[in-house]
Amino acid sequence: MKFILGKKLGMTTIYDGQKGAQNVTLVECLPNAVTQMRSAEKDKYEAVQIGLKKENIKDKKTKSAKKNFHKIKEFKAEAKELKAGDEIKIDQFEVGDKVKVSGTTKAKGFQGVVKRHGFAGSPKTHGHKHDLRAPGSIGSSFPEHVMKGKRMAGRMGGGRSTVRNLKIVEIDKENNILFLKGAVPGVKGRIVEVVG
Repeated sequence: MKFILGKKLGMTTIYDGQKGAQNVTLVECLPNAVTQMRSAEKDKYEAVQIGLKKENIKDKKTKSAKKNFHKIKEFKAEAKELKAGDEIKIDQFEVGDKVKVSGTTKAKGFQGVVKRHGFAGSPKTHGHKHDLRAPGSIGSSFPEHVMKGKRMAGRMGGGRSTVRNLKIVEIDKENNILFLKGAVPGVKGRIVEVVG
Protein backbone atom coordinates (compact mmCIF):
# COMPACT_ATOMS: atom_id res chain seq x y z
CA MET A 1 0.00 0.00 0.00
CA LYS A 2 1.32 3.44 -1.00
CA PHE A 3 0.24 6.61 0.82
CA ILE A 4 1.38 10.21 1.27
CA LEU A 5 0.01 13.60 2.32
CA GLY A 6 0.29 16.49 -0.11
CA LYS A 7 -0.87 20.01 -0.89
CA LYS A 8 -3.16 20.81 -3.83
CA LEU A 9 -1.50 23.43 -6.05
CA GLY A 10 -4.24 23.78 -8.68
CA MET A 11 -5.11 22.55 -12.17
CA THR A 12 -3.44 22.91 -15.56
CA THR A 13 -3.44 21.35 -19.02
CA ILE A 14 -0.55 19.27 -20.32
CA TYR A 15 -0.14 18.05 -23.90
CA ASP A 16 0.63 14.49 -24.93
CA GLY A 17 1.65 13.51 -28.47
CA GLN A 18 -0.77 10.55 -28.52
CA LYS A 19 -3.62 11.57 -26.21
CA GLY A 20 -3.59 15.34 -26.84
CA ALA A 21 -4.62 17.80 -24.11
CA GLN A 22 -5.11 16.39 -20.60
CA ASN A 23 -6.50 18.30 -17.63
CA VAL A 24 -4.43 17.50 -14.55
CA THR A 25 -4.29 18.51 -10.89
CA LEU A 26 -0.88 19.26 -9.39
CA VAL A 27 -0.30 17.92 -5.88
CA GLU A 28 2.91 18.85 -4.07
CA CYS A 29 3.99 15.90 -1.90
CA LEU A 30 6.96 16.94 0.22
CA PRO A 31 8.58 14.13 2.27
CA ASN A 32 6.28 12.97 5.09
CA ALA A 33 7.60 11.87 8.47
CA VAL A 34 6.46 8.65 10.16
CA THR A 35 5.29 9.92 13.56
CA GLN A 36 4.10 6.63 15.08
CA MET A 37 3.70 2.93 14.35
CA ARG A 38 0.63 1.06 15.59
CA SER A 39 1.12 -2.63 16.33
CA ALA A 40 -1.28 -5.52 16.90
CA GLU A 41 0.36 -6.38 20.26
CA LYS A 42 0.13 -2.88 21.71
CA ASP A 43 -2.79 -1.20 19.89
CA LYS A 44 -4.74 -4.26 18.63
CA TYR A 45 -4.39 -3.11 14.98
CA GLU A 46 -1.68 -2.41 12.43
CA ALA A 47 -1.30 1.16 11.14
CA VAL A 48 1.21 3.82 10.13
CA GLN A 49 0.79 7.40 11.35
CA ILE A 50 2.41 10.02 9.11
CA GLY A 51 2.62 13.80 9.21
CA LEU A 52 3.24 16.54 6.66
CA LYS A 53 5.85 18.82 8.22
CA LYS A 54 5.49 22.58 8.16
CA GLU A 55 8.09 24.29 5.97
CA ASN A 56 10.93 26.31 7.58
CA ILE A 57 10.30 24.97 11.07
CA LYS A 58 12.74 23.29 13.41
CA ASP A 59 11.64 20.30 15.47
CA LYS A 60 10.62 21.83 18.76
CA LYS A 61 10.13 19.62 21.77
CA THR A 62 6.81 21.09 22.78
CA LYS A 63 4.02 19.50 24.78
CA SER A 64 2.22 18.88 21.49
CA ALA A 65 4.41 17.59 18.65
CA LYS A 66 1.42 18.17 16.34
CA LYS A 67 2.39 21.86 16.12
CA ASN A 68 5.28 20.87 13.82
CA PHE A 69 2.88 19.35 11.24
CA HIS A 70 0.20 20.68 8.89
CA LYS A 71 -1.70 17.41 9.26
CA ILE A 72 -1.24 13.99 10.88
CA LYS A 73 -3.06 11.02 9.35
CA GLU A 74 -3.18 7.30 10.13
CA PHE A 75 -3.30 4.66 7.39
CA LYS A 76 -4.23 1.07 8.23
CA ALA A 77 -1.40 -0.96 6.71
CA GLU A 78 1.21 -3.50 7.71
CA ALA A 79 4.61 -1.86 7.16
CA LYS A 80 7.24 -3.84 9.06
CA GLU A 81 10.07 -2.05 7.23
CA LEU A 82 9.02 1.40 8.54
CA LYS A 83 9.77 2.89 11.95
CA ALA A 84 9.09 6.22 13.68
CA GLY A 85 11.26 8.98 12.23
CA ASP A 86 11.48 7.50 8.70
CA GLU A 87 10.54 9.57 5.67
CA ILE A 88 7.90 8.67 3.08
CA LYS A 89 8.72 10.18 -0.32
CA ILE A 90 7.07 10.63 -3.70
CA ASP A 91 9.34 8.08 -5.42
CA GLN A 92 7.14 5.19 -4.19
CA PHE A 93 4.62 6.15 -6.93
CA GLU A 94 5.04 5.46 -10.65
CA VAL A 95 3.51 6.92 -13.81
CA GLY A 96 0.35 4.94 -14.64
CA ASP A 97 -0.53 4.14 -11.00
CA LYS A 98 -4.18 4.66 -10.04
CA VAL A 99 -4.74 6.44 -6.72
CA LYS A 100 -7.62 7.68 -4.60
CA VAL A 101 -7.45 11.21 -3.23
CA SER A 102 -9.37 12.38 -0.15
CA GLY A 103 -9.80 15.91 1.13
CA THR A 104 -12.24 18.57 2.32
CA THR A 105 -14.41 20.05 -0.42
CA LYS A 106 -14.78 23.76 -1.11
CA ALA A 107 -17.29 25.30 1.33
CA LYS A 108 -20.04 27.31 -0.36
CA GLY A 109 -22.07 28.55 2.60
CA PHE A 110 -25.87 28.54 2.82
CA GLN A 111 -27.36 27.72 -0.61
CA GLY A 112 -30.84 27.26 -2.02
CA VAL A 113 -32.29 24.08 -3.52
CA VAL A 114 -31.44 24.98 -7.14
CA LYS A 115 -27.69 25.18 -6.48
CA ARG A 116 -27.53 22.62 -3.66
CA HIS A 117 -29.67 19.83 -5.17
CA GLY A 118 -30.12 20.83 -8.81
CA PHE A 119 -33.85 21.58 -8.63
CA ALA A 120 -35.33 22.98 -11.88
CA GLY A 121 -37.34 25.71 -10.15
CA SER A 122 -40.73 27.05 -11.28
CA PRO A 123 -41.71 28.56 -14.64
CA LYS A 124 -40.83 32.23 -15.06
CA THR A 125 -44.27 33.20 -16.37
CA HIS A 126 -47.97 32.19 -16.04
CA GLY A 127 -48.58 33.54 -12.56
CA HIS A 128 -45.32 32.41 -10.95
CA LYS A 129 -44.19 35.76 -9.60
CA HIS A 130 -41.12 35.63 -7.30
CA ASP A 131 -41.28 31.83 -7.43
CA LEU A 132 -38.43 30.94 -9.79
CA ARG A 133 -35.99 29.35 -7.34
CA ALA A 134 -38.44 28.27 -4.62
CA PRO A 135 -38.43 24.60 -3.49
CA GLY A 136 -42.17 24.06 -3.91
CA SER A 137 -44.22 21.81 -1.63
CA ILE A 138 -42.29 20.23 1.25
CA GLY A 139 -44.95 17.93 2.70
CA SER A 140 -48.45 16.53 2.58
CA SER A 141 -51.49 16.17 4.85
CA PHE A 142 -49.98 13.03 6.35
CA PRO A 143 -47.74 12.59 8.40
CA GLU A 144 -48.11 16.34 9.10
CA HIS A 145 -44.42 17.08 9.51
CA VAL A 146 -41.41 17.48 7.21
CA MET A 147 -39.83 14.08 6.61
CA LYS A 148 -36.26 13.57 7.77
CA GLY A 149 -33.74 13.89 4.94
CA LYS A 150 -35.95 16.16 2.83
CA ARG A 151 -33.86 18.02 0.26
CA MET A 152 -34.02 21.68 1.27
CA ALA A 153 -31.83 24.77 1.41
CA GLY A 154 -28.85 24.58 3.76
CA ARG A 155 -25.09 24.67 4.12
CA MET A 156 -23.29 23.27 1.11
CA GLY A 157 -19.77 21.83 0.78
CA GLY A 158 -17.05 21.82 3.41
CA GLY A 159 -17.31 18.03 3.88
CA ARG A 160 -14.97 15.12 3.32
CA SER A 161 -14.86 13.75 -0.22
CA THR A 162 -12.91 10.98 -1.97
CA VAL A 163 -12.18 10.67 -5.70
CA ARG A 164 -11.09 7.21 -6.84
CA ASN A 165 -9.14 5.89 -9.85
CA LEU A 166 -7.17 9.04 -10.63
CA LYS A 167 -4.29 8.17 -12.93
CA ILE A 168 -0.79 9.52 -12.32
CA VAL A 169 0.16 11.08 -15.66
CA GLU A 170 3.55 12.52 -14.70
CA ILE A 171 5.85 12.80 -11.67
CA ASP A 172 8.24 15.72 -11.07
CA LYS A 173 10.61 14.14 -8.54
CA GLU A 174 12.82 17.21 -8.37
CA ASN A 175 9.97 19.45 -7.15
CA ASN A 176 7.95 16.63 -5.46
CA ILE A 177 4.86 17.14 -7.64
CA LEU A 178 2.32 14.52 -8.76
CA PHE A 179 0.30 15.20 -11.93
CA LEU A 180 -3.12 13.53 -11.44
CA LYS A 181 -5.57 13.27 -14.36
CA GLY A 182 -8.85 14.86 -13.31
CA ALA A 183 -10.10 16.96 -10.39
CA VAL A 184 -9.22 16.65 -6.71
CA PRO A 185 -11.43 17.81 -3.77
CA GLY A 186 -10.72 21.14 -2.10
CA VAL A 187 -9.31 24.58 -2.82
CA LYS A 188 -5.72 25.51 -3.71
CA GLY A 189 -3.38 25.01 -0.76
CA ARG A 190 -5.57 22.42 0.99
CA ILE A 191 -3.97 19.23 2.35
CA VAL A 192 -5.08 16.01 0.63
CA GLU A 193 -4.41 12.31 1.19
CA VAL A 194 -3.08 10.27 -1.75
CA VAL A 195 -3.46 6.47 -1.44
CA GLY A 196 -2.31 3.97 -4.10
